[in-house]
Amino acid sequence: MQSKAKYRKDYKTPDFTVTDIFLDFQLDPNHTVVTAISKFQRLNHESTTLRLDGHSFQFASIKFNGEDFTAYKQDGEGLTLDLSAQSADQFELEIVTNLVPATNTTLQGLYQSGEGICTQCEAEGFRQITYFLDRPDVLARYSVRITADKSRYPFLLSNGNRIASGELDNDYHWVEWQDPFPKPSYLFALVAGDFDLLKDSFTTKSGRQVALELYVDRGNLDRADWAMHSLKKSMKWDEERFGLEYDLDIYMIVAVDFFNMGAMENKGLNVFNSKFVLANPQTATDDDYLSIESVIGHEYFHNWTGNRVTCRDWFQLSLKEGLTVFRDQEFSSDSGSRAVNRINNVKLLRTAQFAEDASPMAHPIRPEKVMEMNNFYTMTVYEKGAEVIRMMHTLLGEKGFQAGMKLYIAENDGKAATCENFVSAMERASGVDLTQFRRWYSQSGTPELSISDSYDEKMHRYQLMVSQMTPPTADQMDKANLHIPLKIALYDQNGMPQMLVNNGEVVNDVLNVTQREQLFEFHDIKTRPVPALLCDFSAPVKLDYDYTTEQLITLLKYAKNEFVRWDAMQMLFSQELRRNLNLYQEEQPFEFSQEILTALAYVLAHYQQNIELTTLILTLPKETEFAETFKIIDPEGIFVVRDFMQRHIAASLKEQLLDVYNQIRLTEYRINTQDIALRGLRNVCLQYLAFTETGNMLVNKHYLYANNMTDSLSALNAAVKAQLMCRDNLLRDFEEKWHQDGLVMDKWFALQATRPDPNVLDIVQQLMTHPSFNFNNPNRLRALVGSFINQNPRAFHTIDGSGYRFLTDVLLKLNDSNPQVAARLIEPLIRFGRYDGQRQTLMKRALERLNEIENLSKDLFEKIEKALNS
Repeated sequence: MQSKAKYRKDYKTPDFTVTDIFLDFQLDPNHTVVTAISKFQRLNHESTTLRLDGHSFQFASIKFNGEDFTAYKQDGEGLTLDLSAQSADQFELEIVTNLVPATNTTLQGLYQSGEGICTQCEAEGFRQITYFLDRPDVLARYSVRITADKSRYPFLLSNGNRIASGELDNDYHWVEWQDPFPKPSYLFALVAGDFDLLKDSFTTKSGRQVALELYVDRGNLDRADWAMHSLKKSMKWDEERFGLEYDLDIYMIVAVDFFNMGAMENKGLNVFNSKFVLANPQTATDDDYLSIESVIGHEYFHNWTGNRVTCRDWFQLSLKEGLTVFRDQEFSSDSGSRAVNRINNVKLLRTAQFAEDASPMAHPIRPEKVMEMNNFYTMTVYEKGAEVIRMMHTLLGEKGFQAGMKLYIAENDGKAATCENFVSAMERASGVDLTQFRRWYSQSGTPELSISDSYDEKMHRYQLMVSQMTPPTADQMDKANLHIPLKIALYDQNGMPQMLVNNGEVVNDVLNVTQREQLFEFHDIKTRPVPALLCDFSAPVKLDYDYTTEQLITLLKYAKNEFVRWDAMQMLFSQELRRNLNLYQEEQPFEFSQEILTALAYVLAHYQQNIELTTLILTLPKETEFAETFKIIDPEGIFVVRDFMQRHIAASLKEQLLDVYNQIRLTEYRINTQDIALRGLRNVCLQYLAFTETGNMLVNKHYLYANNMTDSLSALNAAVKAQLMCRDNLLRDFEEKWHQDGLVMDKWFALQATRPDPNVLDIVQQLMTHPSFNFNNPNRLRALVGSFINQNPRAFHTIDGSGYRFLTDVLLKLNDSNPQVAARLIEPLIRFGRYDGQRQTLMKRALERLNEIENLSKDLFEKIEKALNS
């Protein structure tokens, strides 16, 4: 493997740039001819060598200013032109390449999706179309002409505005597009196919009419309305909250079935995984609806934070992704419950991103070193990146943050910017010193805050002793002190909030933790308080404070901050699991705290005060969530103890759970905050009740009377997890009804993959031959294989190593067909350091088997090398 790493410190401005490019596509799935005519400009007048990126196509010809050109060298990664005989600083290159979209299973560059053809160019897919300066700091104006069989591809789409079209002989036609805004090659898009089209329009705040077009596969038009509604809602929100208005005359979204990621923000032509577009009550759950709204918003918000202002280089990826995730989180929070959205974001961060920090792939949100850029579309860059933006918002306040945004966009519109450009704009606009805060961009790992306290009854003085430490990570041994905003509140024993006072002055509830150790003092505190620490999860850190059960129950019942109430229950659940896991490992009988049962009963009894929060508090953390609280994970023990906890809660609170379940009756399906909350609570009650003696009858009835996918799937999930007698009949009924709908069958595949059955791996392997399964479709793979390896840890980590061997076989096949998906699926295998010696040996053996194959992809090589050398 000759792969070489690239380093952020080695960045150099390009010697050449492209000002304009004309692309002519003669489309055919088995033989597409691409002619690229680019206008180059020499920026470094001393440079006589032009290096163009390109691979995975057949190179046909190159011309320099209209003349045949031969002074070049070709290799597997690109084309090097010798321009020593060419003195002009401006010149034109015409390059012709031949492509076969039908056989491009990588789903990057130009490829076939179903019966259509589309592109995916981020991060480095454009180089699979033609030789080019495929880097984000080369911004050009694109003109595109697409010619194709009209009967097969009646719609021919690209970025910008349609400027011309025409008919040709043999039922062929052509369309020309022009994008007036210079953009990097990764934002280029092309789609050709036969679709159903949903049209609408949006009037911007300045009065411009924008045409909205949403393209879906034939027969799916009844599942497009919610996506269109979400788009219009996003456009309005971005105008109202950020003052940002859409800039083209048309905005298009196309849903495709074969897509490696969730969606892509190509300027004016977003290409989406159909999972994040298609929804109706029969096929989509409440969570699907909310995800679609969020992802539609995310890609739209990229129009300014990603497109109009783009990245200078790929090390700056979090500049656009972290910021835009923060923006889509704020959109969802302004649209629904802010607390619920915050809690769900934190759950994802604590499980997936914290695990990444503890893995061989640990990296800062602005990496220093990259081998394969696709490997850095990570939870760290996206989710932790959003947390860093959120901390800035906390430190600056909404007014200061918005001033910083305006300055950042004004200074960088139409440019390729850096993370430093963003932080600098925030700093200058607000007057807040962010010098130390910048370390969040360059330091990897999850910081740990250790907090102890003391109370002086005579002086009525309360002290918090805070220390910070970031453990060494695989990529970085030495860590510096960070600027950590720690939001707190104090309550008395009766749950009444206490004023934060120091020397007679009310102090801010956000403490600035900047040193290795710090003391914070509060006066006029009449009784020893119960501290609420890290309110709203004000920083992406792990908290170590020795809470008592009594303190946590006080917070659970009385804290004003909803995140604190939920988090108190998480800590109570975690304490219970840890205690029983020790008993399990000592082969002692389990115990369950009566105080926790009483607290859960209290929450249930007061559910109408906050239905959404009640649902989240009652939801028992997943095995994967519990696992992240341990340095060494015992997957078998966690499963057994969690199963005991679920059954014990169900048995102890059966009457109350059943009472709440029966109180909630929704006759029609509506997508609104209230109904989603009620369905969520009713279905959480059902998950517990499935483990009681009447569970089989109740779950079966719930499924039969369900009038929407949320309730159907909830019943199915309850039957599978509780291994009820009705399970197989319900699974069979669901399969018969939906076997022709891939997206719905993904839900079925995921449920099968997470069965608690001892033979679940055999079931998964059998399902890989199911008529509805397609190995080359990333959605199917993620649903079946991804769910098994990521959401069924007991089965995947079974001590005989069969789960590891299964994943290795899948990765060997994917290495040739879709390395990008392979690199995503390998993650649980490279995290062997979190498991016992026997499992570590088996996981390493699987990685070594992969490492020995010829033609190992860069995507896999980078992760395997880091894991084996860690």
